[in-house]
Amino acid sequence: MNKKQENVHSFLIQRRFFLIAASSFAASAFFSSCSSSQSESSANTSTNTAASTVAASQKKEVLKVGVWAVISEDILKFIQDNLTANESLNIQIVKFNDWIQPNTALKDGQIDANFFQHTPFMQNAAKQLNLNLVMLNLGFLTPIGIYSKRYKSLAEVPQKATIAVYNDKSNGDRSLRLLAAQGLIKFKDSLGEFAGVKDIKDNPKNAQLKELEGPAIVRSLDDVDLAVLSASLRLQAGLQLQPLVQESVAQKRYAVGLVTLQSKENDPRIQKLNKLINDPKVRDFINQKYQGAVLPVF
Repeated sequence: MNKKQENVHSFLIQRRFFLIAASSFAASAFFSSCSSSQSESSANTSTNTAASTVAASQKKEVLKVGVWAVISEDILKFIQDNLTANESLNIQIVKFNDWIQPNTALKDGQIDANFFQHTPFMQNAAKQLNLNLVMLNLGFLTPIGIYSKRYKSLAEVPQKATIAVYNDKSNGDRSLRLLAAQGLIKFKDSLGEFAGVKDIKDNPKNAQLKELEGPAIVRSLDDVDLAVLSASLRLQAGLQLQPLVQESVAQKRYAVGLVTLQSKENDPRIQKLNKLINDPKVRDFINQKYQGAVLPVF
C-alpha cells in the first residue's frame, strides 16, 4: 500500500468513527429528551391529579352530625354513600354514648346538627340546657313496645307484676301512655305536658313500676315481668325479642328528626341534609333493612 492509499484508508476509518460517535450522541440526546418529556408529562399528570383531588375535597362541604343509636348512623351512612354526590356534602358522623351529649355538643359548637331525638325529648332538653333548638324534617319512628321474656301475651301477666319503664320525662310519659292504652294503668282526669307515675289513678294489677334509664331497661329483662323498650334500644342490644304490643306509625310525636340550633336552621349544608332525609330512597332503605322494626314517617 503506497502513501496515498494509506492516507485514504486512514481518512475512511476516522470518518467511520466520527459517524458512529455522532449517531450515539444523537440517540442519547433523543432518548434523554423523550425521558425528560415523559417525566415532565408524568409530573404534570400527578400534579393535575393531586390538584383535582384537592379541588374535589374542597368542594365537599363538611357537616358534623351527632348520633346516639345505630339506626341514625346507618341512615346517615346510606345518605352519604348514595345521595350526596350531587349535593357536594360530606357528612361526618359523630357518635355519642348517651342522650345528653348530642345536645350539649350542639350547644358548644362541636357539631352542626344531631339526628337522634323526637320532639318531646328535644323540648325538654332545650329547657334544661337553655337552648333554642329547632326540629326540621322527621325521619323515622322507633316504636316503643312492651316486651317480656316470661309471657307471650298481656293476658298472662299476673297481679303485682314488675314493669320497667323509662325514667326521663319524655320517654317516661311515652311508656306510661302505652301501658294506659293497654289497660294496665289509668291516669287522673287532667294531665300536664308529661305524664308521670304520680299521675296514675288506677293500677288494676297492682303492678310495681321500675323507672330506669334506657340501657338499664335492656339489662332488666331477665328480672322483670314486662319492660317498655324502644326498637332502637332493642336493635342496639342485638335482642331478637319481639314486642307483645307496640306503637303505630301514627305516633309521629315521637318520630326522630334532624335537630339544630335555631340560628343555624337556614345553613345551606343543613338544608341539603334536611332534604335528603326525606328522599324516597331513604324510605326504601329503612323498610328493607329493618322490616317493620323501624318505620319511616314521610
